[in-house]
This record gives sequence, C-alpha cells and structure tokens, in this order.
Amino acid sequence: MKAVVYTKYGPPEVLQLKEVDKPVPKDNEILVKIVATAVNAADWRLRKAEPVAVKLFFGLTRPKKTILGGVLSGVVESVGSDVKRFKAGDQVFGSTGMNFGAYAEYLCLPENGVIALKPHNLSYVEAATVPFGGHTAIHFLRKANIQHHQKILIYGASGAVGTAATQLAKLYGAEVTGVCSTANVAMVKSLGADKVIDYTKEEIAGENYDVIFDTVGKIPYEAVKRTLKKKGTWILGGAGVTQMVQGYWSGVTRGYKIIAGLALEKEDDIRFLKELIDKGKYKAVVDKSYPMEQLSIAHSYVEKGHKKGNVGVVIDERLETL
Repeated sequence: MKAVVYTKYGPPEVLQLKEVDKPVPKDNEILVKIVATAVNAADWRLRKAEPVAVKLFFGLTRPKKTILGGVLSGVVESVGSDVKRFKAGDQVFGSTGMNFGAYAEYLCLPENGVIALKPHNLSYVEAATVPFGGHTAIHFLRKANIQHHQKILIYGASGAVGTAATQLAKLYGAEVTGVCSTANVAMVKSLGADKVIDYTKEEIAGENYDVIFDTVGKIPYEAVKRTLKKKGTWILGGAGVTQMVQGYWSGVTRGYKIIAGLALEKEDDIRFLKELIDKGKYKAVVDKSYPMEQLSIAHSYVEKGHKKGNVGVVIDERLETL
C-alpha cells in the first residue's frame, strides 16, 4: 500500500510517499480502507520534534512511528474473527490515538477503539476533521465543568480546537466570546459565538469571564489578569513553557484553577460527536483539503497557524467523490 513516511525529524519535506506492507487485522481488529485524514498540530509538532522533549517518547535520534496521522474516515474492508460491532462495508470515522498511522491507504484499529459509524451528512474529509478538535474541546470543557450561563472566552476560536469549543460551549449553555483575526470573525459568529473580538483591532477587556480557554497558547497574560474572575478557570490548551509557568504561578498567587495536559480520547465522545452531527447541532469546519501526494504542502500550511478550522487530506479520491 501507499503511505506517507518520515524517517527523520525536520521540515515538511521529510514526508515521503512510499510503498509499505499492507496491515492484516488481528482477531479483535478492523481493517479500514482510509479515504481521508487531516493535518493537526500533533502531526507537525511530531514531524518537527517541537518541543524537543517529544523525542523522549517518540524516538531520540529518529521517529519510532514513521507514519503520522491521528484521525481518519474510511470504509471497513475486513474484520477479525472476534469483531462484533463492525462489518465489511461500514463507513467509519475516528482517532488512532498515539499510534498514529492514518497517512496511509489502510490501517488496523481495535474494535473497541475511538471509532464510530460515519455521520451520514458529512463527506469523508469533513468526518476526518472532526475528532481532533472535537475530542480536545470536550476534554477540556468537561474538566472545567462548564456551566449554563457561565461566560467563556475562547482564544483562537477559528482553529480546529477553537471552532469545536465554540460550538460545544454554546451547547452546554455558556455565553461565548471568541477571539480571532478579522478574516475569521464572520465564521466564528456563524458557529454561535455571542460576541467576537478581533484581536487585530481591539484588546480583550471589559468582561469578567468564568473560564478562559486558550486553544493556541498565545493569549497575553495581561488580558487574563484583566478579565478572568477570581478563582476562575484558565485552560492552557496549547501552552508553551512560558505560559505554563505563568499559568501555574497565577494559580498560586491569584487563585485561578489551571487546566492543562493531554486531552484524553474516549469511545463515548466520538459517539457523542456523531449524535450531534446527525442532529445538525455540530458542524465540521474545513479550510482546505489536499491530495495525499501533497501532504508536505498541507503540513507547511497548517504549521503557519492561519488556517480556518481544519485541513483535510484525501487518501482515496475515488471514494471521496462517490
């Protein structure tokens, strides 16, 4: 089968299209013919080894897992002898977790993995873009115990996590203020934000928020101090070292509840997202999509940090257009 492989850390050009062995499902696994995947922050950060600490977990001198891609949509081609939930021909979508591997034509996943039947009202590309932002937003909003009528500021509201968090926070009954650039104001409003701040034109001020969700690790600390309520919650969704230090220090000195760390993916959450999509309560936001052969170009675009929502990758163009 074809797969996009990287054998060393570096710029997008380290991603190379190659022929590799097609996997065979174990008794408890399904073999998925991948139709689409997406490029997310985890992909380009692992490719680049940024921060360098990722090498401690994914290979000191070269990557242990040579095929990236943490989300997918596709068609079940075959199932192991013990599989009960899925059958050949099922259209599915979901996450591969830390195993990655979705930059390929085929992938085996455990039956009890983070995977569900694809929503009927989404294309394969749209479906593949849902899990990363959706899971991340669900994880952090639940840890923050977001409540009806609470005020939440979502910084980076136009990205993969931000577009998901905006929609989910509204569904939880919160009053949502999104922060983004001029080009994305209308899109964030269309997702249900009660107010949108264009950070290129105005400062974050004048409100007292119960929760601040920084999805990109770039909110000015002064803005947090001005607007987050005493004992409010600050979600460090994309924090670097400096912001982590600021966050935990402000937790001690200002009484903020600080939430950080990796977002855990759960099987129940992918089903929850599917139900919302089926009912028309959650939208997939796709900026662009690229063919498999242009994955390095897709990485370059995502790494620049200006995408609207998500960037998809078509693995099987024939099936995507059916």
